[in-house]
Amino acid sequence: MSLADHSTAKTTRGPRWPSPWSAGAALIAAVVLGPILAVLWIAAFPAENIWPHLVSTTLPRYMSNTLVLMFGVGVLAGCAGSGAAWLIARYEFPGRSWLEYLLLLPLAIPAYVGAYALVDLLEYAGPVQAALRGVFGWQTARDYWFPEIRSMGAAIVVLAAALYPYVYLLARNAFREQSASSDEVAQSLGAGVFGRFWRVGLPLARPAIAAGVAIVMMESVNDFGTVDYFAVQTLTTGIFSVWLQSNNAGGAAQIAATVLALVILLVLLEKSSRRRMRFFNLSTRHRPVERKPLPGRAAWLVTLACAIPFLMGFVLPAGVILHHALGHAENWSDPRLWQAGLHTLTVCGLAAVLTVLGGVFLVYGVRLSGRALPRLLLPVTTIGYAAPGAVLGVGILIPLAGLDHALADGIEALTGYDIGLVLTGSAFALVLAYFVRFFAIAQGAADAAMGRVSPNLALAARSLGRSQGQTLAEVYYPLIRASVASALLLVFVDCVKELPATLLLRPFNYETLATRVHEQASLENLGGAAPAAMLVIAVGLAAVGLLARANR
Repeated sequence: MSLADHSTAKTTRGPRWPSPWSAGAALIAAVVLGPILAVLWIAAFPAENIWPHLVSTTLPRYMSNTLVLMFGVGVLAGCAGSGAAWLIARYEFPGRSWLEYLLLLPLAIPAYVGAYALVDLLEYAGPVQAALRGVFGWQTARDYWFPEIRSMGAAIVVLAAALYPYVYLLARNAFREQSASSDEVAQSLGAGVFGRFWRVGLPLARPAIAAGVAIVMMESVNDFGTVDYFAVQTLTTGIFSVWLQSNNAGGAAQIAATVLALVILLVLLEKSSRRRMRFFNLSTRHRPVERKPLPGRAAWLVTLACAIPFLMGFVLPAGVILHHALGHAENWSDPRLWQAGLHTLTVCGLAAVLTVLGGVFLVYGVRLSGRALPRLLLPVTTIGYAAPGAVLGVGILIPLAGLDHALADGIEALTGYDIGLVLTGSAFALVLAYFVRFFAIAQGAADAAMGRVSPNLALAARSLGRSQGQTLAEVYYPLIRASVASALLLVFVDCVKELPATLLLRPFNYETLATRVHEQASLENLGGAAPAAMLVIAVGLAAVGLLARANR
């Protein structure tokens, strides 16, 4: 071939366009990152800049309360989770085999449900204070002292009781994987039980514990229902206050950007601490630590110590809610309850399916592209899970409302027909928020599952004439089906429990189970909130059962 012919062939070949899989993966990454970028843009260029006013008035209070809440919940949940994990992993005592899994059950109960239950139990008209007045003959609240229930301290206890399983699960696995050799060496050097925990077990498990505490602290920042009910003003409640009460979207975006910066800093600190602390098992004969039986009184004290987090995080809230659900049976026939249940099933089910499909598509598209940029985007798309629901609400609703109005005005100008607000007037914004918020779960499950499939299987399928789509359906899907189903359930349950984003983005007069629980409890009608709360708990128990089965 001559040089001219070669040049012509090169010209006619044209540019190399990305495949539909790669283009789709890039589009999904843009959808996930879009709300985060929108928050930053609106915060940087607000229609009315009230940042100086916020800094000089409410922002310091919001920030200080948020930091106290974060670190208080992190410390308490870290101590409870890692302590219970150590006892479960290292010792034999009565009820250990049951408590190993019962300690996960608080994950089934949203923290705001625990807050409603605690207040109902301990408030002035509740059974505890009523019993104290009856026993000691007190007549009014001035006759005795009782801790303030709606306070920062109570919020920290409730959130820690609901979130410690994140630390417990990661710490238990870390303690299990430690070698018996290090424990035996420490014992031969004279280290006692506490010394072996403090100097050997805890440092080796510190990366896992730090990861769990970071998740707990991020969930604390995301919480709205608990802190709102306890009248604790945090950055999240500030977003609601500035946006809905002061009607200032720019100010809400600026607070949301502050929350986002705080969360990203927390993630970076956690990753940095894990990067600096790496431990390797250098022994060729790894022996797991054998659990030691405890003598009588010590064994029962350890059983009690492990049972306290479970009692606080699950038995107390579930017991109070169940009592109200059975005591107000007429509320089960309320048509609004079942309408909220239908809305929850529809919206959360659709969001879970789209999120998992998007996660599988993105991971598969990145694997097919073989380029550096898509691979760099893959971990970045997990930022949605770190972003609180209120932050995503700001980043989704404000741009979507502008697009919705422009779309309605354009169609009306062309056809004379007013279609109304299609995007923000329906559950579309809610599904999008769930998609962005929980995309990391689906993406992580799909990436891990596909990573276990040998590339040779896909190459063999392509050599037999299968297309890329057929390879995904016929080779990958049968092998990753279990992981996909697990991710589907986990995303669905998290969507059911999500409250801040749902409150901000739901259409007018559109209830889900989470919003019904919040609204009824805010009206001090726990009997009306109990049936919806029980349905949320039931859905959460299914996910916890799956999690316990996967971590046997």
